[in-house]
Amino acid sequence: MHARTWLSALSLPMVAVFTWPAASQKLPADGVKTATPAQDPLAGMTDIATILELVQANYVDRPDMPKVIGGGIQAALERAHPLNSLLSPEDLRAGDPGPADAGMTVVKRGIYAQVLAVVPGGPADLAGVQIGDVIRRVNDEPIGPLSSWKLDRMLRGAAGTKVALFRYAAATADLGKVDVTLQAPKPRAITARTTDQGTLVTVPDLKAGRAAELKAAILKLDRAKPLILDLRDDTEGSLSEAAAIAGLFTGAGPFATIQDAGKPDRAVAIAPSGLPPFKELVVIQGPSTLGASEALSSCLKKTGAALVGERTPGLGVAQTRIPLRDGGAVDLVTERWIGDVGEKLDRQGVAPTRALKLGPKDYPLTAVLAS
Repeated sequence: MHARTWLSALSLPMVAVFTWPAASQKLPADGVKTATPAQDPLAGMTDIATILELVQANYVDRPDMPKVIGGGIQAALERAHPLNSLLSPEDLRAGDPGPADAGMTVVKRGIYAQVLAVVPGGPADLAGVQIGDVIRRVNDEPIGPLSSWKLDRMLRGAAGTKVALFRYAAATADLGKVDVTLQAPKPRAITARTTDQGTLVTVPDLKAGRAAELKAAILKLDRAKPLILDLRDDTEGSLSEAAAIAGLFTGAGPFATIQDAGKPDRAVAIAPSGLPPFKELVVIQGPSTLGASEALSSCLKKTGAALVGERTPGLGVAQTRIPLRDGGAVDLVTERWIGDVGEKLDRQGVAPTRALKLGPKDYPLTAVLAS
């Protein structure tokens, strides 16, 4: 029997353990929930021990048991959320891979990784990688066995390092290898481009200080013209900074809700700036609008802004690193964000009010106002 078969068999009881509470909440056909005897969600752990004994006693070649166990745990973790990762003690002892990166954001989807964002002018962009591309291997290593944490490290390193990607190009359906030369990320400023039609403002991230930078940029603008706020390729930042940016365009009120495992919900509020409104506010979003920028899109949608583009990916979450007794750790998603109108930003994302797929050569301001 192939090792992957054993790994799958091992992962099934673990998946059951992780998903038991949700499965047990199904209502009967009449819609009435009745009391049932208490069930032990850890009962399946005895089956795992039995499976491990069978693997060790019956496999043709002596298996690498730590690898089998780690693979099963990782499979169960990913069943709960694709960003969850198991880290070994050796992983934690490994130093930082380097200051350079590939200039793209990917999310693992089982045996492949999907490209969600590409930094304009960055290494991946220069190599021809585009949003929507599917990566099957990194430096000849298949994506399947990698955790999200390991995948991220493989896309970082010393400046000048070449990373080989075996990918499926979504735009052309080509399948083949592409080399990406890692570069140290360059700071990107908020940019504003004004025409007779309106102003296009590009916000590259929601890191600390962006709200003040954006306020300085829009104070100079003609509010009788439409403002187009481009949140594509916006993959980093905090909810607090996103709420401060929302305050530049709306009054006081709720911004989002943080749901944390085992803790009361926490509300994030808008801090209004008191600036006068623009004639029209349009937000451009897409699969590269993720995390805090998804919450910003949701909030501005509630206040009447038009959201143009594609649905966001639904990655409004935060992780916690939990140490394990063997010296390793688990990076676990323990917090999710809910938009003020109820969007589950860790699942469904934010839907646009006007669907529009923008190509790399489309000028956003013209395309958006013409849609």
